[in-house]
Amino acid sequence: MPARPTWSGSIQISLVSIAVRIFPATNPPRQVEFHMIDRRTHQRVHHQNIDDSGEVDKADVVKGFEYARNKYIEIDPGELKSLRLPTADTLQIHQFAKREEIQPTLYDRPYFVAPKDKAQAKALAIMRRALDETGSYGIGEVAFSGREHLVAIGAPPGSRQNTLELYVLRYADELRDAKSIPGGVPEPSVTSQELSLAKQLIEGSTSKFDLASYKDDYEAAVVKLVNAKRKGKPLPEPEPQRPRAQVIDIMDALKKSLAAHPAKAKKSASRRKAS
Repeated sequence: MPARPTWSGSIQISLVSIAVRIFPATNPPRQVEFHMIDRRTHQRVHHQNIDDSGEVDKADVVKGFEYARNKYIEIDPGELKSLRLPTADTLQIHQFAKREEIQPTLYDRPYFVAPKDKAQAKALAIMRRALDETGSYGIGEVAFSGREHLVAIGAPPGSRQNTLELYVLRYADELRDAKSIPGGVPEPSVTSQELSLAKQLIEGSTSKFDLASYKDDYEAAVVKLVNAKRKGKPLPEPEPQRPRAQVIDIMDALKKSLAAHPAKAKKSASRRKAS
């Protein structure tokens, strides 16, 4: 089934306007779905709309905004639709920034940006090439899916497809400071020997990233469990529990790790000497 656009409108870059459509760049995550059932009858348990006075008819359930504790103001869907933000149909690029300036924790969801028609393809191709060759992202805001989003638009490195990639970014107040993590400790000192061994371990185990080699095994395990129960067969054996992590000497662990892959470690060390 062809992807349906999430948003249609124009990208505004200074006096340049490009009519585009935004499409999801990912499929919905596969997730094992469970329903709540009655243990005695195996019938599906349904939830009812209930307030303090009893059951509420579905037609009487509306959106409400809590402006004070247990005090709500009713909001009609039509009133929300009437909030026409400029970003509802125009993605205004406010600035350009280098790719490396955007920290990984800011990235949320990816989308594709395609020209709305052939007449817009030339303008989009020019911007795609310019963004690619300058290693830049356009930073702007756009409203869809019930809220306004901070976004970064750029070109997939090396791609010849006439599309841009759009990444929904998190706003500053959505990010937590690492200092807020309980039990955090200051970074200890690291010796050059410790760092050298760690680098050898990393370099010796580095290979080309192959996304297709990684699979989510949880769903397959659940299906296997369900099929065994349906057919009255023995349940799958649980995976052996891994031993709990122990406090270890990092130098000893690094040396043992390198000893387990001597060829890679030797190759990594020779590369480091050559450089």
